[in-house]
Amino acid sequence: MKRDLRALVAAAAVLGSYPALLVTALWPRPRLFLALCAVSYAAEVVARYRARPLVDLMARAHLSVTLRFVTRETAVIVLVARTAGTASPWFAGLVLGIFAVHGARGLLAGLAILHQRTLNRMPVLTRNLDAMRVPPPPWRVLTDHRGMRPLYLDVFPVGGAALGALSGTALPGAAGAAGALAVAGAGALCLLPHLRRVRPLGDGAAVLRAAGERLAAHRPEVALYFSGPPDSAYQARMWLRPLERIDRRAVVVLREREMLRLLGETSLPVVCIPSAADLMGFEALAGVRVCLYPANVGKNIHMLRIRGMRSVFVGHGDSDKEASFNPFTKVYDEVWVAGQAGRDRYLRARVGVRDEDVHEVGRPQLSGVGTGGPGLPYRTVLYAPTWEGWTDDLFHTSIMTMGPAIVRALLAHSPAVRVIYKPHPLTGYRNPAAHRAHQQVRALLDRAELHRSMARHPSGGGRRPGAGAVRHLVVTGPEPALYDCFNQSDLLVTDISSVVADFVASGKPYAVTNVAGLPEQAFRERYPSTEGGYLLSADLRELPAVLRAMEEDGEDALAATRRKLRTYLLGPDHPDAMTRFNDAVNGACERAARAHG
Repeated sequence: MKRDLRALVAAAAVLGSYPALLVTALWPRPRLFLALCAVSYAAEVVARYRARPLVDLMARAHLSVTLRFVTRETAVIVLVARTAGTASPWFAGLVLGIFAVHGARGLLAGLAILHQRTLNRMPVLTRNLDAMRVPPPPWRVLTDHRGMRPLYLDVFPVGGAALGALSGTALPGAAGAAGALAVAGAGALCLLPHLRRVRPLGDGAAVLRAAGERLAAHRPEVALYFSGPPDSAYQARMWLRPLERIDRRAVVVLREREMLRLLGETSLPVVCIPSAADLMGFEALAGVRVCLYPANVGKNIHMLRIRGMRSVFVGHGDSDKEASFNPFTKVYDEVWVAGQAGRDRYLRARVGVRDEDVHEVGRPQLSGVGTGGPGLPYRTVLYAPTWEGWTDDLFHTSIMTMGPAIVRALLAHSPAVRVIYKPHPLTGYRNPAAHRAHQQVRALLDRAELHRSMARHPSGGGRRPGAGAVRHLVVTGPEPALYDCFNQSDLLVTDISSVVADFVASGKPYAVTNVAGLPEQAFRERYPSTEGGYLLSADLRELPAVLRAMEEDGEDALAATRRKLRTYLLGPDHPDAMTRFNDAVNGACERAARAHG
């Protein structure tokens, strides 16, 4: 509610400031005009970040940002005409200068667009290949033509003219216009060398050829193929370290340009090929024997059409969710799962995946997950809900129905526990209610942090003994990673997702939300990964007992069940998961070689 109110205030300030500027120009009030100018500039900045939907609505209603800035410029011209008159040559200089500033801004934006278009038309982008070197980008202030930065050049003539109106002269306004033109000219001169450097990248055929030659020299045998929205980058990122450690040479193939930046650090060669035609004609991939797919997305079809590759679905985590036995999975030659549980899911689901095509390879990503607690004087609870899914039929998230109540209960528990909140990266992607609940959880933890800070530094002077020792953490970015959060926690509270199976590797207790309100036996039969965990009903009546069990020294009642479940979900400890994954890659390469001669 407060956020919506701030957005409305910012939008009202934008819309209201411009008529007020015209009024104070027609009935000259230079000092008030100056104050309103400052308000209008500030309101534009705030509204762009706090009330973007309303700003976009204004544009659709033909009240675009450019029109609003021209309105302010017109108002200052009227102000100077009313105070200094129009006979002065400086008045003509001010008027012509303001129009010239718009022309210079157009030139600056045009050069920035040309620079970005050259980069956007590159048919392939690379990392760790040095195929075609992309020069360092210009300063962002010069290339952000879609933003408002170039428009703000008019602050020089507008501000100068308003100041000049106080003394009845147009000279400061004309000087301000000249200054703005000088700044724009300098910006254009700075962009010209960048345009010259990126010019060779406009030859698409040469860029493809150079990237192909460099990748062919690497002779990759295994590819990790990924496509998806920015928030899904973690799905590919989790496979980078295992692929860096296999015996075979590997390459990462991406489809979205932005994903190249979001992928994270890796020593593997990376190619990003947005065009399907360019991908299917990219001869440097001809030697790839096995292609791994972490996600079921539409663009997978482009890679699947390339002959000679053995397609393997590796997914981005084993879980009891329907996504872990999607019928689309039958298009792949092989399906790799962590343990027997994954194989059983496909057998039960009967979605067309043959049992002989399922291979148990472990979860090599979990090698860094420890079995001990963080060793703090208080307990730490990790709340890691899943997202709302693509449709309500796949609804497993607790964030909307239980999330705020879970966090309130954790914060109210005595003795105090530390809360780490790490939501799924796609939380709120489809359902605004999930985003609102996420914001509510963040607000609860922010207030708890504020109270902690006040307890540590009370206004009365001395610090209260032991006050504010617990510091909560909200993790919405890639760092700290999920598995690092595992190592910092004593207990996990989560939903039906791959987080459950991965956390079982730690051996520590976990609780799973029963969002659907199923009877316990039916719930556990439907979701076998919950066998070693506690269940939480919508009213959270079980949570106090779960927290008490966490506080006790020694093992809780379900520890032995979790040890048994670990083998079922993740496979045996010997050989280790990385060895099994490497053997699976080698086996798939050999099968591909036999199949295609």
